[in-house]
Amino acid sequence: MGSNGFKNTLHILIFLIFNNFLAQNAKDSLKGKNTVTDAATLKMDSLKSDSLLKTEKISAVVKTKADISKSDIPKKMTILHKNASVVYQDTQIDADYISIDWNKNLIFARGKINNKGKIISPVTTTQGEKKYETESLNYNYKTNAAIAYNSRTEESGGSIVANKTKKVNDSIYYLRQGKYTTDEYFLNKKDSLADYYMLAPRIKMIKGKHNSRVITGPVQMYIENVPTPLVLPFAIFPFSEKRSAGLLIPTFGEREDLGFFLNKLGYYQPIGEHFDLKIYADIYTKGSWNLRPEMSYKKNYRYSGNFTAEFGQTIRGIKGLSDYSKVGTYRISWQHQQNEKANPYFTFSASVDASSMKFYNNTLNNTNIFNGDVLNTQQNSSISFTKRFLNLPLNITGRASYSQNFATGLANLTLPDLMVSVNQFYLFKSKTGARSGLLENIYVNTGLSFTNSVNAQQEELFTKAMYDKMQTGIQNTIQISTNTSLFKYFTFTLSADAKNVLTTKTLQRSYDPIKNTLEDHEQKNISGFSTFSTAASIQTVLYGMMTFNKASKIQAIRHMITPSISASYSPDFSASSWGYYKQYYDKSGQLVPYSIFDGGVYGAPSSGLMQSIGFEIKNNLEMKVKSKKDSTGVEKIKIFEDLSIRGNYNFAAEHHKWSLFSISTQSSLFKNKLNVNMSMDLDPYKTEFTPGKDTGIQTDKFGAFSIANFNAQLSMPLSEAIFGEKKDWEKAYDKKGEIRYENYYFDKNNYARFKQPWTLNINAQYTYTKGIMRTGSENFAIGLDASLKLSPYWNISGSTNYDVVTGKLAYTRLGFERDQRSFSINFNWVPIGQYRTYEFFIGIKADILKDALKYQSRNFPTGNSSF
Repeated sequence: MGSNGFKNTLHILIFLIFNNFLAQNAKDSLKGKNTVTDAATLKMDSLKSDSLLKTEKISAVVKTKADISKSDIPKKMTILHKNASVVYQDTQIDADYISIDWNKNLIFARGKINNKGKIISPVTTTQGEKKYETESLNYNYKTNAAIAYNSRTEESGGSIVANKTKKVNDSIYYLRQGKYTTDEYFLNKKDSLADYYMLAPRIKMIKGKHNSRVITGPVQMYIENVPTPLVLPFAIFPFSEKRSAGLLIPTFGEREDLGFFLNKLGYYQPIGEHFDLKIYADIYTKGSWNLRPEMSYKKNYRYSGNFTAEFGQTIRGIKGLSDYSKVGTYRISWQHQQNEKANPYFTFSASVDASSMKFYNNTLNNTNIFNGDVLNTQQNSSISFTKRFLNLPLNITGRASYSQNFATGLANLTLPDLMVSVNQFYLFKSKTGARSGLLENIYVNTGLSFTNSVNAQQEELFTKAMYDKMQTGIQNTIQISTNTSLFKYFTFTLSADAKNVLTTKTLQRSYDPIKNTLEDHEQKNISGFSTFSTAASIQTVLYGMMTFNKASKIQAIRHMITPSISASYSPDFSASSWGYYKQYYDKSGQLVPYSIFDGGVYGAPSSGLMQSIGFEIKNNLEMKVKSKKDSTGVEKIKIFEDLSIRGNYNFAAEHHKWSLFSISTQSSLFKNKLNVNMSMDLDPYKTEFTPGKDTGIQTDKFGAFSIANFNAQLSMPLSEAIFGEKKDWEKAYDKKGEIRYENYYFDKNNYARFKQPWTLNINAQYTYTKGIMRTGSENFAIGLDASLKLSPYWNISGSTNYDVVTGKLAYTRLGFERDQRSFSINFNWVPIGQYRTYEFFIGIKADILKDALKYQSRNFPTGNSSF
């Protein structure tokens, strides 16, 4: 026999012996003869107490492969080295070194080791769709029990690293010295150190089919590997797409008037599929407290909304001293929106926001300060619905509203306000399909409304005093209009409207000479009035163009004028024949007329005969200039988007036939960088003053044209995008930062270059009111709102208002934000004023913690809430 034949015979013999060994081992296993003991080759002493359980029947073939494979038949061992892999059922182990003890059903795996004995390539275990990394692993392939060292696993956007992990079964894991983080750079292995993590000495991880959760004992937060004071006695981290209950981590800071605080400390609890409940608490060291439950709800493609109730006590000063005060506050808010596609024939919406009069002056929720809500002087609420019909030209609208004025204490409640309106319709059919002429263009609008409202002090609401002041009324309106073209260039319009009103109360007014006051007495009786008026107008458009030679910078100026003239008529409803007005004697003995419907829900009929002609002239002025930046070679500049002058002359008036002349303008200058809106009222009659009196008497002397009112508003929203050309950073610089600084670019001298976006909104408002006063009053305020990114990770923002008349700063806020990769640090500060305060918080940006550890409110169905 040759040498080749001998080698082939030897190979066959070895194969038969090894095959017999595998068959015998499998046979013994099926009979349940083998017992499993903890006999791994690495860290034997530390595993003596960790049993890998008793034997189980093998249910699949163990498949192996490696670059180098050795078998120890007497010891029933297989050694795999380099690119080693073992597959059993749905579990695959890949490592640099693997040993299999067939007698004990144990697999030991170890990562690749460098010259210094350090693991440089981990063991990778894949089970189903999950992947785990460890430095070393002991695994019982029959019971699926395992013990791993320096393991790392990813769960739903988070990573858990533990010194030691014990797998009891496919559902339960125990970890020692576990670190949990959501740092994306660490997850993607761009960085070997997480910028933050939660450290727990002991962790239990429970895995389910659709969700998992981690339960810990004491857990401490580390930032940049530095321990923080944030320690929780326990924590539960859910790994699921479903909502989970969790703590609401607060902000902290100090307010000068109330002391140190914790704001938004609370708890989050999902309720069913469509509801979320959050309960917040605001706590201050000087005794103030506030409780705020919030309920959010949503049903996809149907509706969404939220409900908030807030109540608390604001305590200032020291009890027993003169500066001590205790104020109770409350607020109720409800927002509801219906999806547009839910029901095209019925819509419902609600925007309710009601609070105690002193709520914003004594707010304990500091969000109201930083958002500027404490400056509110008026608050409005409404609930409304609209019903449409498929086969009827009707719309039914219902509304309930509530408004309160914090300055005066007055509240207005309307409950309900109903209106039935008929869709606009034409009286005559068109003969040709295209409507022309006055008759074919006649259309009608009509409706019937019912309202029930009251004006009262807030403390009078829902008391007998409120019901005594309540007023109810019904109103029917009809409007008829038509229009046509005249002489091709003119548009002629005619209109008429009529109104009928019924009310449940009328007014009786008298002068009390003893008290020297006017006495108003409401009469509870059903009464009504009717009014009507007519109007006609004619309008056209005129264009003018001035062109310049081609060498001129200005190429053309275009002026568009839209003049219109109108005439209107309305009877004198204060005449005694109508019965809508009465008279009383004032303190000088003169008769003074008044309407018995004054203060009614639909107002009072107009007094005085109206036979007036009005005019309005609108102007639009634009200019074209040469521009190299525009593809057409010219650029259009708006000088005046709108410049309007209007007024009217009443032929029937005994005095002051001319009204005020109103001038208004709107323009955008410097390529829409500056928006200007101005309005002014000119009084054409001269006002004369007597010595010692500040109020004048208006004469019939025409031509004075003094300023009665003036208002100017300027706004300038600026940003770095407005100035200069856009820069392609990738083309400008060859190098880009790595890992933490990936948003940085580097020039040839290795200096960092980065974008610095900024915004600056400048607004100014000036008002001047004089009327018939000797001296007018003026207000002038300038506001600034700005933000600047000092670097890709540092942002500064702020806003302030300066009162030019008093020379004082009003509401001012400063904010600083630092992006720390997977979390952000924010600091807000109000340095001056009544609400001086500062606030600090750390917010984790990962969605996985939006329920377990929350800071900001959560939006349906998912939100970017943070801790």
